[in-house]
Amino acid sequence: MQTLLSPISPTWLEQLEIFIDDWFFVIALGFLTFELIRYWIYKRLSWTLIGDTVTNYITLAMFIGLTIFFLGAFYVATFYYVWQFAIFDIEINWITVLVCIVLADLVYYWEHRFMHRVNFGWATHSVHHSSPFFNISVAYRFGPMDSFWPVFFHLPLVLLGFNPMVVLFAEVVVQVYQTALHTEAVGKLPRPVEAVMNTPSHHRVHHGSNPAYLDKNYAGIFIIWDRMFNTFAEEREKVAYGLTRPINSVNPLVAFLHGFYRLGKEVWQMPGLLNKVGVLINPPGWQPTRKNNTSTK
Repeated sequence: MQTLLSPISPTWLEQLEIFIDDWFFVIALGFLTFELIRYWIYKRLSWTLIGDTVTNYITLAMFIGLTIFFLGAFYVATFYYVWQFAIFDIEINWITVLVCIVLADLVYYWEHRFMHRVNFGWATHSVHHSSPFFNISVAYRFGPMDSFWPVFFHLPLVLLGFNPMVVLFAEVVVQVYQTALHTEAVGKLPRPVEAVMNTPSHHRVHHGSNPAYLDKNYAGIFIIWDRMFNTFAEEREKVAYGLTRPINSVNPLVAFLHGFYRLGKEVWQMPGLLNKVGVLINPPGWQPTRKNNTSTK
């Protein structure tokens, strides 16, 4: 008889991860059809929106290409190498998998916050935020280095003793949950849910370029992290999606590379070596001559 403490095979967990990821993608395509019909009913469907949606999936294809050919092996190999030095040997069962998911969600919060508050992280993550629309296809809008930075944030879980496959599974669960949040079709949920869980309402705030919404609601599954670390904002005013400096293009290459182009331009134009380094490691909009806490996204 299987219990929550019964051992789970890493291979079985890998197959479950692939099943969840693949089938959710199919479900997401079906939900996108519903959203496009909804746009049409509300007279908001336009060629720009359609072009932006196509761009979202083209950036996904480019991201997958880079991951398969360059970053995927690095990600997995790094996990398995570090696992040799794990502090504990944590058994794989449903209890430890659930604990890993919660910890991976906390790790995701800090990874996500890093990607917003450090310019060389924002250069890739800004691709995801560059769409002026908000539907489930935007969840698949990836930047070129989006599979590079997560490995460093999740390594402590492997070092702690979680099997690399458990950590990878937990990452997929967090990402799939977040994918489902990218919609305007769902309003606010009951207050107890909104208090604990990340919801479409909370994630709409995260994608807003409104001054009150910048750098808020980094959570993956549990919004409690934002409440704990003072980065929470409730959806009150209408959300203006996209960047404070819009890319104004549905060209996939512009969307995919604009962040690094802008960062490279800022570094090139910044006088002084230390100031150039400062551009890379400080938040967007940083200037060396005065204190600047305002994001320019």
